[in-house]
Amino acid sequence: MIASLSGRLKEKHPSRVVIDVQGVGYEVHVPLSTFYELGELGSDVALRIHTHVREDTLALFGFASMLELRLFEHLIGVSGIGPRLALTALSGIEPPQLVRAVRQGDVARLTGIPGVGKKTAERMVVELRDQLPAVNGTDASSASTEAAESQDSRGDVLSALLNLGYHRPLVEKAIDAVLRTSDDRTFEQVLRQALRELAR
Repeated sequence: MIASLSGRLKEKHPSRVVIDVQGVGYEVHVPLSTFYELGELGSDVALRIHTHVREDTLALFGFASMLELRLFEHLIGVSGIGPRLALTALSGIEPPQLVRAVRQGDVARLTGIPGVGKKTAERMVVELRDQLPAVNGTDASSASTEAAESQDSRGDVLSALLNLGYHRPLVEKAIDAVLRTSDDRTFEQVLRQALRELAR
């Protein structure tokens, strides 16, 4: 089993990356929480890996932190939650907030995640409430670089959020709300703020 990968970032997309390890490119599926932490193309990257093996598929899921990896592994242990939905859950809510929502039994917060219905949210609370660690602080993400690039990232952010399962009218409203405050933001910054708007 592959437990970690260290190499050069060859491709970078909101849901997957390709890591070049001595000439071999590994496709790794990542949550947005990890995507935010990655550098530019060509930079060195090291990810913790969960290797998911099925009869017809071998897929790699990568995480920037041990908390993300542990949450992912707990989530896929819940009945009805597969790797894709677990990744969506980690993309739709910051890891510490996910832990708090589960520990506090906040079903309404959990059902705000695309693909998570009331029954699935209730199973998450029942099965994981006593397994997840207490988390301090309100935001696990590291500070983004202050040098924002002036770019029209609306279309890219719209596409990324639609691919995560959010409804177009809600996505467009959230993005517009973010861009009204400033039009000088990177793709990652707009995406992060739009997700926060959608979580309200």
